[in-house]
Amino acid sequence: MSTRAEPTALLTDKYELTMLSAALRDGTAQRRTTFELFARRLPDGRRYGVVAGTGRLLEALASFEFDTPALDSVRGFLDPDTVDYLARYRFRGDIDGYAEGELYFPGSPVLTVRGTFAECVVLETLSLSILNHDSAIASAAARMVSAADGRPIIEMGSRRTHEQAAIAAARAAYIAGFAGSSSLAAQRHYGVPALGTSAHAFTLLHTTADGPDECAAFRAQVDALGVNTTLLVDTYDVTTGVASAVAVAGTGLGGVRIDSGDLPALARQVRRQLDDLGARHTRIVVSGDLDEFAIAALRAEPIDSYGVGTSLVTGSGAPTAHMVYKLVEVDGMPVEKRSTRKESHGGYKHALRLARPTGTVLEEIVYPAGRPPATDDAVRILTVPLVRGGEPVVAGDLSAARARVAAGLKSLPWDGLKLSRGEPAIPTTMIAAADHAEEWSRQTPR
Repeated sequence: MSTRAEPTALLTDKYELTMLSAALRDGTAQRRTTFELFARRLPDGRRYGVVAGTGRLLEALASFEFDTPALDSVRGFLDPDTVDYLARYRFRGDIDGYAEGELYFPGSPVLTVRGTFAECVVLETLSLSILNHDSAIASAAARMVSAADGRPIIEMGSRRTHEQAAIAAARAAYIAGFAGSSSLAAQRHYGVPALGTSAHAFTLLHTTADGPDECAAFRAQVDALGVNTTLLVDTYDVTTGVASAVAVAGTGLGGVRIDSGDLPALARQVRRQLDDLGARHTRIVVSGDLDEFAIAALRAEPIDSYGVGTSLVTGSGAPTAHMVYKLVEVDGMPVEKRSTRKESHGGYKHALRLARPTGTVLEEIVYPAGRPPATDDAVRILTVPLVRGGEPVVAGDLSAARARVAAGLKSLPWDGLKLSRGEPAIPTTMIAAADHAEEWSRQTPR
């Protein structure tokens, strides 16, 4: 886990503090509130989402305080009483939510923050920025893992995004099932395995007055890293590159990587060439603008692993998770937003998931907290305590989160893993407090 302790309180929006100021002035700041973080819908073409970022949020919450520089930066628009409140601010409330790695669907109460209005309102932007980003990355990564059908994927997107986002993306991708990342920072902060060998620059470096010397580059890499390394064979000509790689490393060469060209044709060609040269156990790694659709198209090819970067960490590959943070309860009274297409469902809620005896999930049910519905189906409670009295009560265990993603994907109906457009993999049923004693009110939130 990261040891960084830089204050995170200014990772917020101005209107959160101006609302706080007004609430302190009119006496409503201490009203007991419940805020809920959820997604009204999934990104277009997605059938499920993956919760990621919970551990990072709890880490950030521990350093959510206004130090002297932060207070100085807000004095210009806040009154002295508000500045004084912020100087003493610590979150002392409770947080419930889905464990990191759980799947989520439209309306899932992914995170529930409870405390005074003053405590909770200032956490909106921090909560959304972390969970929207990490859940989007993890959801895209999970689709790629499914498409790879058991073959390892390496996250290689650090050079395509903000330097801090790169660390978070590597962590989220690892939770979703990636084998590791090229990012050393992700390894240091979160224990994500760091993977990688060389780039085209290393091969080009070994150019002499007589021309390119690919064998010299391969020899230097093998001397440094051993024959189990992976050699990049497409800097010049792939056929020549493979021949040179085996000539230098021998038939025990660990792997070759192809980063460009017609990957299906090249993979078949390289596999035949390696086998003919006696390197039957040498792995083939491919990379180069891969996404879940490209990986699925390569499933029948003799490829052993994939490298994925741009399509995972950019908005086109990992669209926003559409999560919002809404006030749903004040002093125990449900409150609802009724704006067109931006509705919220009032009340403090928990969730459970129903499944067949085989383990295939059937439905998600969101119900008034503490009042689970009676059912004969197999039930798994989704809402768990995360923070009590301002202190985390769960550990940031990436291994457990990875296991949840794998189990969640395995539990989906077969069509829930399709890459094509369609409805969410399972429906969500909302049980309002008024409906609890009546027949369930079944609706999928927009």
